[in-house]
Amino acid sequence: MLIRFFRVTSFWAVWALLVVSTAGAQGFPIIESRLDLFRGGDGAYELYRIPGIVVTAKGTVIAYCEARKRARSDWGPIDILMRRSTDGGKTFSLPAVIADFPGPKTKNPVAVEKNLAVEGEVTYNNPMMIAERDGSLHLVYCLEYMRCFISHSSDDGVTWSPPEEITKAFEPFRPEYEWKVIATGPGHGIALTSGRLVIPVWLSTGTGGHAHRPSAVSVIVSDDHGRNWMRGPIIATTTEEKPNPSETVAAERSDGSVLLSIRNESTKYRRLVAVSPNGFDNWSVPAFHAQLFEPICKAGLLGVRAENRVHLIHVAPDSSDEAPDPAKGIPPGPGKSLSRRNLSLQVSRDEGATWSRRVVLEPGMSGYSDIVAHPDGSIICLFESGYTDPSGEIKGGQLTLLRMSLRAVLDATLEK
Repeated sequence: MLIRFFRVTSFWAVWALLVVSTAGAQGFPIIESRLDLFRGGDGAYELYRIPGIVVTAKGTVIAYCEARKRARSDWGPIDILMRRSTDGGKTFSLPAVIADFPGPKTKNPVAVEKNLAVEGEVTYNNPMMIAERDGSLHLVYCLEYMRCFISHSSDDGVTWSPPEEITKAFEPFRPEYEWKVIATGPGHGIALTSGRLVIPVWLSTGTGGHAHRPSAVSVIVSDDHGRNWMRGPIIATTTEEKPNPSETVAAERSDGSVLLSIRNESTKYRRLVAVSPNGFDNWSVPAFHAQLFEPICKAGLLGVRAENRVHLIHVAPDSSDEAPDPAKGIPPGPGKSLSRRNLSLQVSRDEGATWSRRVVLEPGMSGYSDIVAHPDGSIICLFESGYTDPSGEIKGGQLTLLRMSLRAVLDATLEK
């Protein structure tokens, strides 16, 4: 039986739909409109992070995120919020909480041991949705980075089924990798042409930094519309050359194979890429891609068919001017996160073998992102952005949505 468990605070009740601003005048002509969906300090939350976005079979756009009551804490009190649009991402419904597992909840022991968490607070984390071609919609998320749940919707996210625990899909990893921390995506999962559902996941023993390191990457998949899930092989694990692979995004290629773009903390500052013929096993050895810059940040990835082939679209911050380069006087050093700014888009027209030049979408503060295609020909990107508060200080914790046409994206990334 489907249930509705959305709730709206009194603040949201008086927050009308935000005004869409035109970005072309700002010098970024491929952007048709810009809409700030969530802003830190609004409602009961200090900041909004970890964006995800999907488009349903009927064309409904659903944007979702982590709403954090305390700033900059992965382990603090966090809700998962959603907003819906039925006009292609031009206007959105009021925010609604969509993850609320009933019953007692225990903090992850590794976070408590490291003084990262407070008993009694509840952390919902790493939301992901998958939109199937038959109209089915699935929400997968984690609780305390140690349990995983799924809910389903058959009415474009208006109502959701009670959450079901699917942590058992992660238990078979233990003989090979004794995890204490698990996380899905984040971003969105994919439904392959074959019907298989694929969700990238990462695991950690919780012994290192922020209890998220060291880490390893794999997938969980379902061949029965999300009722049952099974683990894939470990695709990437921490080594000296490829430390801490974690947040991973996936896209289906024209032949049904799946390409992963994997965050990592290598001093090469390049994304790791792996490919599977079926999205489950037989993954290629993850390799650094020279054209995909990695500032150590979650990226966005989309496969979209145009001109009788699949184009892959990749979005990530580009702070490559900060990367170690002796010629620029920037000495090599340990892998560490570079500035999250200058959100840029690239396109591959050859299944991920090569990537276009970068086209800037947002020159300022910009972090995690997700990207989807709409049936009306739009490409929609939701990303972490900055805003100027009344005092004039630039702050993070805002999520902004950009709309652009696929045609403009393809034209802008052609070599000039």
